[in-house]
Amino acid sequence: MKNKNKYIRLASALILIFLVSCNKFDEINTNPDTTTQVPPSMECTNLVLGMLRSGGDAMSFIGTNALPKYVGFTLMGKVGAQYNNIGSSSFGSMTILPNIEAMLESAKGSTMENSYKGIASFTKAFSFYRMTMWMGDIPYTEAGKGADGLYKPKYDTQEEVFLAVLNDLKAADEYFANGVTFSGDPTPYAGDPKKWRKAVNAFSLRVLMSLSKKENVASLDIKNRFSEIVTAGNLFEKTTGYWGLAYSAQNKHPLNAQTMFDPKTVISKLVSDNLKILNDRRLFYFSDPAVAAIKAGKKETDTSAYIGVNVSMDYDAMNVEYKASRLSIINSRYQKEDACEPRMMMTYAEQQLILAEATIRGWITGSAQTYYEDGAKAALALFMTTKSTYAHTLPIDQTYINGYFTGEAAFKSTPDDQLKQIWMQEYILRFMQDADFSYFEYRRNNYPEFPINPATSLNENNPNAVPMRALYPGSETSYNRENLIIALDRQYEGYDEINKIMWLLK
Repeated sequence: MKNKNKYIRLASALILIFLVSCNKFDEINTNPDTTTQVPPSMECTNLVLGMLRSGGDAMSFIGTNALPKYVGFTLMGKVGAQYNNIGSSSFGSMTILPNIEAMLESAKGSTMENSYKGIASFTKAFSFYRMTMWMGDIPYTEAGKGADGLYKPKYDTQEEVFLAVLNDLKAADEYFANGVTFSGDPTPYAGDPKKWRKAVNAFSLRVLMSLSKKENVASLDIKNRFSEIVTAGNLFEKTTGYWGLAYSAQNKHPLNAQTMFDPKTVISKLVSDNLKILNDRRLFYFSDPAVAAIKAGKKETDTSAYIGVNVSMDYDAMNVEYKASRLSIINSRYQKEDACEPRMMMTYAEQQLILAEATIRGWITGSAQTYYEDGAKAALALFMTTKSTYAHTLPIDQTYINGYFTGEAAFKSTPDDQLKQIWMQEYILRFMQDADFSYFEYRRNNYPEFPINPATSLNENNPNAVPMRALYPGSETSYNRENLIIALDRQYEGYDEINKIMWLLK
């Protein structure tokens, strides 16, 4: 027993020495001139990139553009989105909340604090807006509180989520109004709070317009909010530039050098036909002429040489057409250029088109025609910086833009036709850009008319329709089942299904 006690005392002494030594080691090896806290600029960079990057690989990028019927994909296997199959979405964006808190904590007391608060409010609003647009009710007020022991957040109603999003956007505007140039901004804005403020307000107009079916909901006060933003005047100007990312040799376009995917991606008939109707030269920037048409003697300037695919056609039949070179693949610039075009999430062109719609709806005063023409001109002008070698000898120049508004592009005489013109310009604008929002806009407007073929549709419960939403993450069934059931009962008669109609669309 004495020997045992002796060994115990010896072991305790060794442990004590080890612990003291570890503390001494930590003290010696901790540089007093460095911080263990991540600088706000680094957190800011990650947050902004999280908003703006397309996410995923080339195949994912194509799938995102297949859902709103911009493209069809051949030979490599069916893309479910092309045939109206939507699976579950994700709450992954909620993981940004700790990063937002870390950025704000690190920026506290600094001269850039207000600017980082602007980034924080905008990032949260942007991310939760996208999630609710996909799914409906989502956690908001209780999201990101795991550190406080709240692991099963309740779902806020979609109305409550939108109110919070709009308030966060308003807060972001105010923070940027009092901000200074900040570090860590990977966009062409280079930390300019004035430009970020304009982007916030332009995006706010998008959010408000997406709520057009709820314009009489008192809590949201949509029309007044919209009018106040326009009256304040802190919006995009022609010279502001887009809100997004510039691709480069270091940050390449998702389809650059993707020889497995690019040549098998074909432009849709929906896009090509509407460009032809408008005599719109973006047809030549979006696609290449069908090889079979050129071999048959047609010129690359002949619009009939550009053959889009009916993306709802039988997959095997589509492959037959592709193998026979009778379809137009997307323009070769996507494959050949590191930076064939920037990632533009919000533009002056879209802002002006939103203002045109708001004028028709009576939310603001002004000339809907002027807004429409400004928007369409700005959308066309975006391609003046693209290499004209990819325009098949018909580049977009100022002379072409000035003469654009003839025929079907001329502003129509009735509000219904005018709205369709505006929506079509927005749809074309987002080709290979923010394609998710084109899907959201289709749900709101039922325009343009997406091709639907019940014989090929993968929408099992309603093959005659495009799905209206994504499913909730499967993990919620295991980890937050009780709150999920409450949300499903409240919205969708207890059934998580892709054809259910969310509050926003009722």
